[in-house]
Amino acid sequence: MLLYLTLGSNDLSRSKRFYDAVMPHVGLILRAEEDAEIGYGLPSDRIRLWITQPYDGQAASFGNGTMPAFDASTRAAVDAFHAAALAHGGSDEGAPGLRPFGPSFYASYVRDPDGNKLSAVCERPL
Repeated sequence: MLLYLTLGSNDLSRSKRFYDAVMPHVGLILRAEEDAEIGYGLPSDRIRLWITQPYDGQAASFGNGTMPAFDASTRAAVDAFHAAALAHGGSDEGAPGLRPFGPSFYASYVRDPDGNKLSAVCERPL
């Protein structure tokens, strides 16, 4: 398991609106908020996702081929994650549905307002 993941943002208040709407669908809540970063995690665990303004002061950019995938408890949560992302400034990178990566691999793909690609995945059978 990863200790934590950091994604860059050029507009932290815009990112907060996006992630506040999207992360609850995969069980993560806002756990920290500072001037230059916000952090999300499970209520009883450490912060696992940080959204930050880059430390070096340069513009944030997304990595080509980089994508965190979040474990969703149900297919409905995957659907809600995708819908919340689109309603809060994200863009579609793949509508919710079964993928060829396993018999129950149900996923959606979005980009946040800064272009970071995210996925929500439920691997539980119906």
